[in-house]
Amino acid sequence: MIALPKTSLVTPTYNWPEALELLLLSVKNQSYLPNEVIIADDGSKKETKDLIEAFQKDFPVPIVHVWHEDNKNQKPAIMNKAIAKAKYDYIIEIDGDIIMHKHFVKDHLEMASKGMFLYGTRAIIKKERLDKLFKNKQISFNPLSKGIYKRGRTIHFPLLTSFNKAESTRSSKLRGCNMSFWRDDFIKVNGFNEALTGWGIDDSEMIQRLLNIGITGRRLKFRAIAYHIYHKEQDKSHIEINKLIEKETTKNKVTFIEKGINQYL
Repeated sequence: MIALPKTSLVTPTYNWPEALELLLLSVKNQSYLPNEVIIADDGSKKETKDLIEAFQKDFPVPIVHVWHEDNKNQKPAIMNKAIAKAKYDYIIEIDGDIIMHKHFVKDHLEMASKGMFLYGTRAIIKKERLDKLFKNKQISFNPLSKGIYKRGRTIHFPLLTSFNKAESTRSSKLRGCNMSFWRDDFIKVNGFNEALTGWGIDDSEMIQRLLNIGITGRRLKFRAIAYHIYHKEQDKSHIEINKLIEKETTKNKVTFIEKGINQYL
């Protein structure tokens, strides 16, 4: 059996400990554990810190809490700080409001390959299901579970994933809530672009720079299943500015940005 890469599971969070608790419970439930979990905390209050400290007492792998002061949305910065502290070669990135299928980590690691990044999609847990979700601390689902939207994305059938070939262009299916890449590749393009402000585009703009240096992408359809907990839409007031930056990255084949992870290495 081929040895799987050692991995750091990295997740951003901000003032939603109820969702983070379910994510961490789903980490404990993994059939193959990551080597560490790094929580990239974009300025959450004490409740999040207390939750993390409670989990650290008996968690099966180290949990690293990387925090900076709240100054509106600084996700690219806190993710760069977190990945700078990562001890392992392979990074799995998920959002802090994701519940992972029990084979999620294993699926990413079994498909990991040099010169490639991976991305999956997500099913949605509907708003009306949230009360029971948090009350019951539910972390197990199947295609027939109540309160699920996009049920086709809940089918776990790994054999079918082999039909998804490597791509040299950015897919519209790419979601930062479910992707993985080599830490060295991330550092080569200087990580997330901290010139991006507010919500959106940070993941896809970084991925475009990976593509620009010749890293290809592969979709994990029917593997790496993720359940996204419903929340209100984020503030998208900066999205058009961010899209312009991404457009320039694509047009000019930008491979390295000025303000990125190099500040923290």
